[in-house]
Order: sequence, then structure tokens, then C-alpha cells
Amino acid sequence: MLSRAARRITSSARPFHASAAFSSASAHDDVLGKAEAVEADYLVKTYNSDGVRTKKGLIFTHGKGPYLYDAQGHEYLDFCSGIAVNNLGHADEEWAAAIADQATKVCHVSNLFHSEPPLKLAKKLVNNSTFDKVFFCNSGGLFMNTHTHIAAGTEANEAAYKFARLHGSQVAKGTPIEGKKNHVIAFKGGFHGRSSGSLSLTYKPAIREPFLPLVPDITFAEYNNLDDVKAQISDRTCAIIVEPIQGEGGVMPAKADFLRGLRALCDAHGALLICDEVQTGLGRTGKLFGHEVYDVQPDLITLAKPLAGGLPIGAVLTKNHVADAVTPGSHGTTFGGNPIVCAAANVVMDRLTEPSFLLNVQKLGRLMAEGLKGLQAKHPTKIKEVRLPIGEAGLYAGVECFEPVGSIVKDLVTKGVIVITAGEKILRLCPPLVISEKDVATFIQALDQSLAAHTS
Repeated sequence: MLSRAARRITSSARPFHASAAFSSASAHDDVLGKAEAVEADYLVKTYNSDGVRTKKGLIFTHGKGPYLYDAQGHEYLDFCSGIAVNNLGHADEEWAAAIADQATKVCHVSNLFHSEPPLKLAKKLVNNSTFDKVFFCNSGGLFMNTHTHIAAGTEANEAAYKFARLHGSQVAKGTPIEGKKNHVIAFKGGFHGRSSGSLSLTYKPAIREPFLPLVPDITFAEYNNLDDVKAQISDRTCAIIVEPIQGEGGVMPAKADFLRGLRALCDAHGALLICDEVQTGLGRTGKLFGHEVYDVQPDLITLAKPLAGGLPIGAVLTKNHVADAVTPGSHGTTFGGNPIVCAAANVVMDRLTEPSFLLNVQKLGRLMAEGLKGLQAKHPTKIKEVRLPIGEAGLYAGVECFEPVGSIVKDLVTKGVIVITAGEKILRLCPPLVISEKDVATFIQALDQSLAAHTS
């Protein structure tokens, strides 16, 4: 039985029709067939979308708010946000207007010159954080569309890693470890991208091994295991890079004493603490930045996915003592701080920093957490663990099941709900931050029905 609170949540669910997405599908099949033919003939395949397909593929033509629509106009509740990107949902009017307006003014000038949108965005990021400087890049892990390589979080993490080594080289001058303060500690289960530097920080052997040898002097510790970090850190360590919540690693949140312990170890050894906030930053945890949940101050954080609401951008926020080590020519990017993309990002930042916005995210996050825990109580043989941000006040969750979740993902599609996974047995939930209580109820009801129908 669902708890009283969970029953209250599901009682307000939007009605949905399990067969609606695939009835009289000739128009959809025609569009899909053409798309898949182009896919097969022209595009390099780097993503496997089979895990979110039923017997028919999905091709979306438009969206609005937290909803996507296929070629037949069937509605889907989006609980993945383009992998934690579309925090304002789809086709936000103010966001779209800002892009259109900037496109009529100036599209690109390079970083040899100034334009207004990136300057505004830099001020907003600094004024709403505890950092001093911002570096903009094309994006933040590597985001790739289904077939072509487009940088996303990778570039931000690559920059942060390079800044850390520049800083380490500077502070080690004139000491016995001059030229040797370049060791970086990353974590098992972590994902920071797919370029050479960021891939070197990424643990998963299946991703790393085809590209060996990678950048040296990087070691991996057990996540949430401070003793393992203590065994590896030394005065040669220039940085520790950590995700406040490991997204690709199963939506695994860091323990509070673990992050605080990392800060103390960095201070003791003159190392920098880098928080990869590509997924946890910009409202996902109910705070503007994920590290704020832990009351820990990093030296650098990386942002990307949701910063421009769906356009590619990355950013490194850093303290002056790190920024001072970066000199002209030591790093750069052609498209970083693009005026159109930054115009979109300014709208995102304005919305996120409205006084009521994050309060509403926190309310909805607690509601989603309540519903998920109710489902775990109702389906104890199906759900092994519900993973939530510290405080359970963010719209981010991992639902680990005892069995593979592929059939649940596909069944949810037939119910008009889109989710993704973080491993074979884990549902990863990261809906747009503009969902409603009714949307949460609709999702909980759909997942309840899918779990009930799922057989081991």
C-alpha cells in the first residue's frame, strides 16, 4: 500500500493514456523512418538510444515546458531534461526571445573583443556565488548528440584541470617539489568527460581503455572513502576533483563529512578542491550550486549542462588565487562566451535567482522524494534504494532496482513519460525545474504502474 502522503500525491496526477503514443502511427513512422535512414547513412553512432525506445523509436518535433511532443502530437512528460540540461523546460518564451534578439545584433566576435552578454553573465555568476572570476568555454562531461561530437562538460573540466596544474606549478616554484606538483586525485564512479584530459579523470574502464595511454599522475580513490584519499594525497597533489553527486556513477550523493574532509586535506597539502557541478549546479539540488548543500567552499567549480537552457556552454568559476596563475595563451577557446549562448544563459540565471524559484524547486523535490519513498515501501522487492540529494530538496534522484530497469523505461514511454538510466539497474530522474505538483504526481503514478507490471 502507498502511504497516505503518497496517495495524496498520486491523486492529483494528470490523466495519461498508455496506448496513445503508438496509435495510428503512420505519420510518426514515416518521419521516424526517414530520420533513422539518415542516421544509418550519414552519422557516426556514439549513443545507443535503444534503452529509451519501445518497439518504435521516438522522434520529437517540439516541446513546451516539461512536455515533449512527437510527430503525431502525442505528449510526453520529460523526466530527463535532455540529461539534466533543460532546467527551464522546452521553448521557454523569454529564453527564445533573448536568443532571437541577440541573433539580430551580433552572433560571434571571438574573445579578442568584448560583447555585452558574456560580461553580464560573468557578473551574475560571480555576484551569486563566492567565486571571483569566470572562464567561459563551449561546454562542460562531453555532451554528444546521438552521433556527432559536441563538447559539453568536458571543456569546463579540462580547463579546471589545466588551471589546477598551472597553479600547482606556480606554488611549487623554489621548493623541493618544483615541477612535480601535478598529481590529481579523482574518484571511482566519477565521470568528467571524454577529451584526453577529462577522460583521464574519468574512471570507467570501458570508456578509458580504448584510448590508453592517457594523462599521467592521476589516481582514483573510492568515493565517500576519506581514508583512501588520505593514503593517496601528498604535497605533490595539485587538486582533487569530485562530483557532489555522481551522476553517471548511479546518482550517488557525497556524504557531508566526506566533502568536508576533502576540503581539509586539500588545505593541509596545498591542493585545490574542484567540484564538478556539470549536473548538480544551477538549481538541481534545490540550491544554486550543489556544494552549497554541504557548506563546503571549493577553489573551483565547473558548470555546463543547464547554464544556457539547452545551448552548449561551459564555465569555470574560480578564486583569484587560481585565476592569477592563468596567463594569456595558457588556455583559450574560440566560441567560449558566445553572445547568443550567453544571452540565453542570462535568462536562465535571472530565472534561477528569482527569490521564489529555488524555494519551489525545494518544495517539489521534497514531494518527489516523498513519492519515491512511498513507492519503495509499496514495492520492496522491486526497489532496492532511493538516492536523493542531501536534504531531499532537489529535483534529482536515483532509483536503484533489484533487476535491470530497461523494461520499466520502455513501459514508461508507452505511458507518456521519458526517463533515462545511470547503469543497468538505476533510473535517473532529473526533470525540468519548472514541473508542477501535478507533474510529480503523474510521474509517481506512472512509475507505480510500471513497477507493478514489471516481473523479475
